[in-house]
Amino acid sequence: MQLPRIFAPVRASIQLSSASLIPSSRVLDTFRAANASLTVSFVRHATHQSQGRANGAKDGPGKRLGAKKTGGEYVIPGNIIFRQRGTAWYPGENCEMGRDHCIYATEAGYVRYYRNPLKHPKRQYIGVCFEKHETLPYPPNAARRRRLNMLAVRRDPEPEIGEGQVVVGDLQVGDSTGSETPRNKPSTKLVMGKGYAFREANWEIGRVAEKAGVKVREFVPGDRFRAWRKSKARKEANAERKRLRGASKKPKTKKKR
Repeated sequence: MQLPRIFAPVRASIQLSSASLIPSSRVLDTFRAANASLTVSFVRHATHQSQGRANGAKDGPGKRLGAKKTGGEYVIPGNIIFRQRGTAWYPGENCEMGRDHCIYATEAGYVRYYRNPLKHPKRQYIGVCFEKHETLPYPPNAARRRRLNMLAVRRDPEPEIGEGQVVVGDLQVGDSTGSETPRNKPSTKLVMGKGYAFREANWEIGRVAEKAGVKVREFVPGDRFRAWRKSKARKEANAERKRLRGASKKPKTKKKR
């Protein structure tokens, strides 16, 4: 402790002053002279070992980096294709990069690992193409598919349907009576639903059987108390049968050592 050493001259000066009535100015001068010869220093020592086993090499689990999908493998939106630290691979057609540099698919298709000198001379890319026979990169002026995986195709004209005929698949069935057919029915009001599809309202679909004259047998609830008694009696009979089956067997005796 440094405090007793500092205050020792002060105590001596106080004793002298009380004995000989020395003025207070001389006491202060004595205290300053005593403190001038003392130097107080504090040293901060380390509390953690700097060498040895305390700071040895860590052996943590692997992060499972690398390719998760091979070239030509089918993926759906959200599938991770490659995990990496840094940008050894870059996202190409129909792919994006996550915040941890992983490459994932944004469209359904087939994985392709490729280079694109027109885009960058040295970078290597990972992309997704929609057809298995396609290759990446696409030609610069080639037609691109839409993001909904749709492409314009040629359609053959539909065959003409005569009056009183019903189309079932590719067959045409005639109806000489001229009765109302599904194609000749008056169009009902269709409403666009949440899935962006036009459909009939639920109450109209539920009344189809009523309009067609289909009758359903009325549900008659049974006696629940009688059913419970039957179930209880059946469980008791099964338990008794199991007990009798176990009573016929000889109890196992432990072998003496």
